[in-house]
Amino acid sequence: MHKLTFFPLGNADTCRIVLDGGKHLLFDYANCRDGTDKSDLRIDLAERLRDELADAERDYYDAVAFTHADDDHIHGASEFFYLEHAAKYQGDDRIKINDLWVPAAFILEEGLENDAAVIRAEARHRLKKGKGIRVFSRPERLRDWLKGEGIRLEDRAHLITNAGCIVPGFTTACDDVEFFVHSPFSKTTDEGEVIDRNECSLVVQATFTEGGEQTRLLLAADTVHEIWTDIVDITRRKGNDDRLLWDVFKLPHHCSYLSLSDERGKDETKPVEKVKWLLDQGQEGGIMVSPSKPIPSDDKDPQPPHRQAANCYRRRASEIHGEFIVAMEHPKVSKPDELVIEITSLGAKLRKRIVAGGAVVASVTAPRAG
Repeated sequence: MHKLTFFPLGNADTCRIVLDGGKHLLFDYANCRDGTDKSDLRIDLAERLRDELADAERDYYDAVAFTHADDDHIHGASEFFYLEHAAKYQGDDRIKINDLWVPAAFILEEGLENDAAVIRAEARHRLKKGKGIRVFSRPERLRDWLKGEGIRLEDRAHLITNAGCIVPGFTTACDDVEFFVHSPFSKTTDEGEVIDRNECSLVVQATFTEGGEQTRLLLAADTVHEIWTDIVDITRRKGNDDRLLWDVFKLPHHCSYLSLSDERGKDETKPVEKVKWLLDQGQEGGIMVSPSKPIPSDDKDPQPPHRQAANCYRRRASEIHGEFIVAMEHPKVSKPDELVIEITSLGAKLRKRIVAGGAVVASVTAPRAG
């Protein structure tokens, strides 16, 4: 079976996907734990990932995606990964990346610092070399940058994937999974002008096949409601409504109300029309995962997670007899640990865990509609 793993990292993102055939993928890497603070309940992500790779007898990921350059999606990446562009980022204990996935902003954006600048350098190195990278963009957006490096766009087009396409290299026939790209995307104005949404991060839907049945994962990065509205409009206009179905939804932006609406609401955020439609695409028994701190009981902290957004997601989870799970609350607030979802022929199932006192925290398999 395929396995999805989310980690208790505070307000930070990392999702590991292990396919039934043995391939390992990582979406984002943010090792934010303060090792000097004994009260910090976040896990040591580097240690956990190294241990799990060692158990699988490998020192690499088949693909590592950085959805965007925010620190809570890349923190510590320059210390963990083996990077080809400079010897200082190489060593036997570093984890290798077969294919690096990045939105075009990682190639084009200036002014990046720290880990973001290092990943940009690696992405540029691989794109210039012509292998080991997948860039998500409208190809024409990269033409000028490539020309400045003395490279024809036509010679790198096979490494660029636009929104509305399937990511090459993974197929339902060979891997029992395919990845459909929703963002970054471009819009066409009434005058015919093409506008790139430069602020868009990488958003994909993964469709897994197990026992002839499909289970869909929506990985939402930090998408705000305006971008969701555009994604829904474009997807539906193209007749691809099924590409926004979900059985597992990695919620955006650490349960911020801004992914639902401009208005937080008093007790519950009311999503804008297109985001409500998106939430309604959740299938019976669907699982929502909030990669965030515990949900607060008040509004003292303006930063996410926001209790009003959580209440909106909880309501939708209840309507589909599913679950809303917060990474830093699983299996319990005082001792969070990784959250593993298994993809079975019956759908997505939260793996059972035994916590202190012998109590079993589990989820029944999400029932198939119909």
